[in-house]
Amino acid sequence: MTQQGVRWTAEQVLALAPDAASRKAGSKLAVAGPWSQAGTSDEGTVWGLCKGSGSKPYQTIVDVADSAGPAYKCSCPSRKFPCKHALGLLLLWAGDDGAVPPGQAPDWAEQWLSGRRARAAERTTRTGAASGAASADPEAARRRAERRAERITAGATELEQRLTDLLRGGLAAAEQAGYGLWEETAARMVDAQAPGLAARVRELGAVPGSGPGWPVRLLEECALLHLLDQGWLRREQLPDGLAATVRSRVGLSGSPDGPPVRDRWLALAQYDTSDSHLTTRRIWLHGAESGRTALLLSYGAAGRAPELSLPVGLAFEAEVSAYPGAGQLRAALGERFTAPEPAAIRPPGVTPAAAAARYGEALRDDPWLDSYPVTLARVIPVPDGESWQLADADSDLALAINPSARSRPGLWRLAALSGGAPVTVFGECDHRGFSPLTAWAERTDGASGQAVALC
Repeated sequence: MTQQGVRWTAEQVLALAPDAASRKAGSKLAVAGPWSQAGTSDEGTVWGLCKGSGSKPYQTIVDVADSAGPAYKCSCPSRKFPCKHALGLLLLWAGDDGAVPPGQAPDWAEQWLSGRRARAAERTTRTGAASGAASADPEAARRRAERRAERITAGATELEQRLTDLLRGGLAAAEQAGYGLWEETAARMVDAQAPGLAARVRELGAVPGSGPGWPVRLLEECALLHLLDQGWLRREQLPDGLAATVRSRVGLSGSPDGPPVRDRWLALAQYDTSDSHLTTRRIWLHGAESGRTALLLSYGAAGRAPELSLPVGLAFEAEVSAYPGAGQLRAALGERFTAPEPAAIRPPGVTPAAAAARYGEALRDDPWLDSYPVTLARVIPVPDGESWQLADADSDLALAINPSARSRPGLWRLAALSGGAPVTVFGECDHRGFSPLTAWAERTDGASGQAVALC
């Protein structure tokens, strides 16, 4: 059980899975048959022995109530976190049918828990010492920042010349040059310590092969990149908020400088995106009292899930600090005061028309914005030819669903949850449409039902 004595739901457990294969394999282990000596403590620890292919069962333990997020340990050789055994154990625990009774943790589980907490305390001490050392020589830090700014300026100037050469020679040259030209330019931006510029340059390389209409899309992306370049080169002339946004988009994210906001935060959505080098996890939070929406970013090496994990539909009390920048929603998670637990918190929803207006306002503050979070209230998913849309139940307006979301199983899960009735949907809005991430059904008493993850 958690500290509050409330167990998670199966949906919240499966939201922790690193991939679809792990969800499927973990679900198969969510039965009492392969498990022995399973138990749970009031402090939020779940443990058990799972029969495997070897002579010894796998020792599996999960610290559900850890303030840094769920932690897992399993003696199996899997490199996935959580592995299928941890998922199966949590699903068995979530069923609350007596298969995982309260009890005293065995010695092997206690040893892992005590070691982990000791390491956490040591990390906290080291972090405090490193922070003190960094602030001990502000002049050295200022000089490092100036040198990096000079390198970024040189990179932005070179990128402007390459964009000029591209437009002078014609966009058709981009298709003939292939991806190598852009990869070389991106490498130059990495050398200039401008990872934000490098990422956008790499995206340009994929546009010529994206199908009909690619010249228009390439021109649009080049214009946004040119705007970012000019923003950096003229950052002293920009308002403070917009200048901070430019620095962030270039790759100078800085440190969270907003005052810590203590609130009860609901995990709205969680999903991963990966490339050949990095796995990025995006976690959206909603503050019950502040009404704020915050984005947490967590990273892991390629093929490995990031450590931070917050199952959708759980809420916890914590402090969150915002990063600098006009219209920026990214935040850093500070001290947590309670463990995640199921909650009846729901974000207030708006109409499709209001959602589109909010996205437009967000673009005014950050022209390089990829998407903007919004919650739609009382909408019905309906097919529209080969596409889908979310229709307002109280008007004739609708918001198109992003084409990239149409192939996801979550779209059919949303349609099944609705069954033709209005639902509340949280997701991300961009120029291609709306990407549903989480939904709540409306109960007969007028309240919203349990959160259902769609990604």
